[in-house]
Amino acid sequence: MEKRAIFGGRALPYLLLAPQLLITLVFFYWPASQAVWQSFLLEDAFGLRTDFVWFENYNHLFHDGDYYRAMATTAIFSIAVTALSLSIALLLAVQADKSIKGAGAYKTLLIWPYAVAPAIAGVLWLFMFQPSLGLVARGLRALGLDWNPLLNGDHAMALVIMASTWKQISYNFLFFLAGLQSIPRSVIEAAAIDGARPVRRFWTIVFPLLSPTAFFLLVVNIVYVFFDTFGIIDAMTGGGPAKATETLVYKVFFDGRLGGNLGGSAAQSVILMIMVIALTAVQFRYIERRVTY
Repeated sequence: MEKRAIFGGRALPYLLLAPQLLITLVFFYWPASQAVWQSFLLEDAFGLRTDFVWFENYNHLFHDGDYYRAMATTAIFSIAVTALSLSIALLLAVQADKSIKGAGAYKTLLIWPYAVAPAIAGVLWLFMFQPSLGLVARGLRALGLDWNPLLNGDHAMALVIMASTWKQISYNFLFFLAGLQSIPRSVIEAAAIDGARPVRRFWTIVFPLLSPTAFFLLVVNIVYVFFDTFGIIDAMTGGGPAKATETLVYKVFFDGRLGGNLGGSAAQSVILMIMVIALTAVQFRYIERRVTY
């Protein structure tokens, strides 16, 4: 018989939900509504006067070449980090799922980077690839590569992509490994008895059964690269050189906190929020069709 929760009063369920609803309202809906309202305002340089300018901030953004450049940078950055972090994590999870010697230590070492804060991860990678002091940079220079992310925009972009990918691999690895361990071994053994080779077994049996996990991680990783990589970029490049690594979320901070353009920064945050919601909706609308539950 199915057990059902029975509440003594009609108010009790609402009281139990109230703390979570309060947190959501205070830390999400209230700041979001403030950003929407701020995007229609224009303040003077001293913050003494505020004017309601309707869509002037949005109009200025859509005529700003730097904003479109930040969009392109964000697109390249998000695609690279998402593809690399998911593919590398899946490869590592498949290897960790095998019966190998020292599997426990192997899994522990792969999980550790998830505990590192984004800014700390950026500083670690910056030390390794610093042009004059970094150990890896010295090795690259010994191989004839003039590595300098402080002056070369392509090198800086490659560096923040590597650091952001490394930071996210552990999170993806945990979910992929859990998904692989939940797949019944009998199904894989039956395919092996039928003569299916390991690669064929993976793409025809394992990966389809792993598709719900892969879809969840795809959505999470898109949100990660749009928002949570701010600390890495700020610690490593500050959006430079020459705005080569300035993503949309960093431009919101740079224009608002450093540039003093609060209205334009709020308009950027609203557009960014709409973009992420739209991308998530598209993923649920079209990609989820291919997911096997």
